[in-house]
Amino acid sequence: MSAADVPRSSPEEPWPVRVVSQKVGAWIARLGWIWVDGQVAQISRRPGAATVFLTLRDPSADISFTVTTNRDVLDSGAPELAPGARVVLHAKPDFYAGRGTLSLRADEIRQVGLGELLARLEKLKKLLAAEGLFDRARKRRPPFLPARIGLITGRASAAERDVLTNARRRWPAVEFRTVNVAVQGPTAVPQIIDALRALEADESVDVIVIARGGGGIEDLLPFSDEALCRAVFACRTPVVSAIGHETDTPLLDFVADVRASTPTDAAKRLVPDLAEEVRAIGQARSRLERAVRNLVDREEHRLTGLRSRPVLARPELMVDQRGGEVAQLRQRAGRCLQHRLGAAENDLRHTLARLRALSPAATLERGYAIVQRANGHVVRAAAEVTKGDPLRVRLADGELSATVDG
Repeated sequence: MSAADVPRSSPEEPWPVRVVSQKVGAWIARLGWIWVDGQVAQISRRPGAATVFLTLRDPSADISFTVTTNRDVLDSGAPELAPGARVVLHAKPDFYAGRGTLSLRADEIRQVGLGELLARLEKLKKLLAAEGLFDRARKRRPPFLPARIGLITGRASAAERDVLTNARRRWPAVEFRTVNVAVQGPTAVPQIIDALRALEADESVDVIVIARGGGGIEDLLPFSDEALCRAVFACRTPVVSAIGHETDTPLLDFVADVRASTPTDAAKRLVPDLAEEVRAIGQARSRLERAVRNLVDREEHRLTGLRSRPVLARPELMVDQRGGEVAQLRQRAGRCLQHRLGAAENDLRHTLARLRALSPAATLERGYAIVQRANGHVVRAAAEVTKGDPLRVRLADGELSATVDG
């Protein structure tokens, strides 16, 4: 009875294991022959055996497949294949029903050459640049004096020693949290990404350094991996790339916030030099003292100049001068007032003389009299009165009463 003829399973009629295995194998076989890109993690050649076993893993994830191939296929396509090499192989998924395992059966293996690797890196570089991962506007400046530095590097490597030694020589109190990982090979990228996430989650870490010594292009390939570049781009903590020598430029250098030419250069960029800072503080204090001293001297000279002026050297002189001017003004005011009073007195005397000359009293003193009727009307003509009218005669000294009798 074939697997296709087996009815749908149920608790009453479950499938045997062989049927499940057959169905899984049939579904996998539908994928057919495919081209697979990966990194060789392990090669197993048994003496006298025609079959070679490879462990092929994804460079950016902790996923691997077992690959079986014929020794002739390997020798013709990649005779010098070694662990860590990148390959492209033509294979078909093969499900081994006896053990329930899945593997790839390859009939062609091509080792990726240096030129093809560089072409892939250049294509990936353009893609990441177009997505903005290299944008300078998003790069963050590391703190001037980080409280704690996260270091991702190989165990007991020269890069680790250079970063720690030079950083502590410059600033002895600096603290590090070091995570040792594989810096080359098929496990490098997953380990570096895991370490990056662990340091990113640590709130005490102010800056993260990824450091590795020099090497060939193949050795530095993990630091041009797309998954690692995107993980660094997603970090909120500033990341410093210190990979290889100055001439080495993996893609991580373009994504990181700061690119250091060497691990030693990274130590110089991470923390300030204590001796230089102390010397700079001393120079700043000297400049400040000179500036204050110059300011005090300048103000002292200015005060001396002000004190030497007559108004401050002999302040009574100005008072005396102003006193003399006030006395002169008072004298002028007195003379002016006397002159005006004399003139006014003369005018008043003349006016009085004129008034007296025109006054009726002066006329009366010369012997004249004023005749008035009883109603006070002045008599100017004889015809204005009649016989028997009472009259009032005003003299210079006194007055008389009279009656008209003719």
